[in-house]
Amino acid sequence: MRRILLVEDSRADAILIQEALRQVSAEHSVETVTDGERAMARLRNTSATRPDLVLLDLNLPRKDGRAVLAEIKEDEALRSIPVIILTTSSAPADVAFAYTHCANSYVRKPLGLDALVEAATAIRDFWLRTATLPGPALR
Repeated sequence: MRRILLVEDSRADAILIQEALRQVSAEHSVETVTDGERAMARLRNTSATRPDLVLLDLNLPRKDGRAVLAEIKEDEALRSIPVIILTTSSAPADVAFAYTHCANSYVRKPLGLDALVEAATAIRDFWLRTATLPGPALR
């Protein structure tokens, strides 16, 4: 079973994203944290099982998603975890920042559950079924 860490401060968005992921697959578990500091604490917790994939919002309290992405990709122990930016922003500067800081992909949050299910299907098909994710040796 694949483990997804969802970093999302909006309770409504988190519920919709979790529901969309639930509708497209039972092959994963989703853990949600609501701010960047909690995300980094969770990722650095060596007694917890590492997530296979991070879905990261950019606009977060306490530590924004840009800082979280930069920290993940600068940390030798974490950088192999794929990070998908999942945000409402379509600002070219945000897209450029994400890829410059080694985000694995950038997905705009679609509006409505049906569109979100479609995006979740694409994420599932590529990241959870097609791509070979790093194994324990890289963790």
